[in-house]
Amino acid sequence: MASNGTIEGSVERHGGLEKLGANNPSFVLQKIQHVVFENRPVPTISPESSDVIIQIKQTGICGSDVHYYNHGSIGKFIVKAPMVLGHESSGVVVAAGSGCQTLSVGDAVALEPGVPCRKCPPCKEGLYNVCSEMAFAATPPFDGTLCKYYTLPEDYCYKLPKHVSFEEGALVEPLGVAIHISRQAKIIPGNSVVVFGAGPIGLLCCAVARTFGATTIVAVDILQSRLDLAKKTFGATHTVVAGAAPSKENAARIIKEANLGTGADVAIDASGAEPSIQTGIHVLRSGGTYVQGGNGKYDINFPIGAITEKELTVKGSFRYGSGDYKLAISMLENRQVDLKSLITARYKFEDAEQAFKDVDSRKPGLIKVLIGGVQDE
Repeated sequence: MASNGTIEGSVERHGGLEKLGANNPSFVLQKIQHVVFENRPVPTISPESSDVIIQIKQTGICGSDVHYYNHGSIGKFIVKAPMVLGHESSGVVVAAGSGCQTLSVGDAVALEPGVPCRKCPPCKEGLYNVCSEMAFAATPPFDGTLCKYYTLPEDYCYKLPKHVSFEEGALVEPLGVAIHISRQAKIIPGNSVVVFGAGPIGLLCCAVARTFGATTIVAVDILQSRLDLAKKTFGATHTVVAGAAPSKENAARIIKEANLGTGADVAIDASGAEPSIQTGIHVLRSGGTYVQGGNGKYDINFPIGAITEKELTVKGSFRYGSGDYKLAISMLENRQVDLKSLITARYKFEDAEQAFKDVDSRKPGLIKVLIGGVQDE
């Protein structure tokens, strides 16, 4: 293979279906905290379509995967039947319909793991990420990508630049999330940005804010080690250890320590923690923008009075939308974001259960865990 995972030598642009065999090993959540390996059917595509089949090479474990593992649901999405986990993936195209115009067998790709209906008003308006008919990997009732083979339309696969690895390709998904959050915040050059939560998404929000031109980027977390990484690698100019004081007092301390004057231009919550959300509202200047990116409790106490008094703009952010993956690939191609520094552990496919247990137990030092693909026999 070439360095980016493309298959070297002469290959047919389309076809490849006859070479896939009958085995599609998959990592399946059967019920809460009970996972098994199953041999699922190999996906099929119409030979005349513009769909592709990808052999998965790397998959990251996302917080939503762990939440389904532990609770069997996230909000209205409830696991009612066995479901393949995983959605942060990269791989190589092993079969392609004759209608494909942008991809060929052998191409290394990052997967955008949600396909909308393309017909509803949000889709027509370019807001396909909030399509009510979205078929999103590892979101009930749809299977995920922790398997050998997975299929998508070609326009939801993004060719990886030659110097980008499959590991980085798998992390295009969380980078796309961070880009969407930052675009929702409308970060512009010269802005001050406070990011609550220095997990993978929060760290990437810091990096994207830097790329968008923010001059003051404050990372807030309870772990000093993550704050150190935020400052060393991901563009944070200031770091603050989150405190247990009331939210207004915490906000005042952040403003003082980071020299934010009357408050920040933008606050992003990537933690989902109620105290961080409350502090994020109070840390903003009048006319500032707050974006909720992290998932926590569905209902919380929220300082709505501060929103009206300061005339804040408050937005949600859900996955990623039009142009986010394309921009993520561009950032990787231009080496503007260091995704490799997020990776703290790697597991073989057959060790996927242990990987989930380690993430679930909050094993010290873990930030982003990757699971390798099924090896060819």
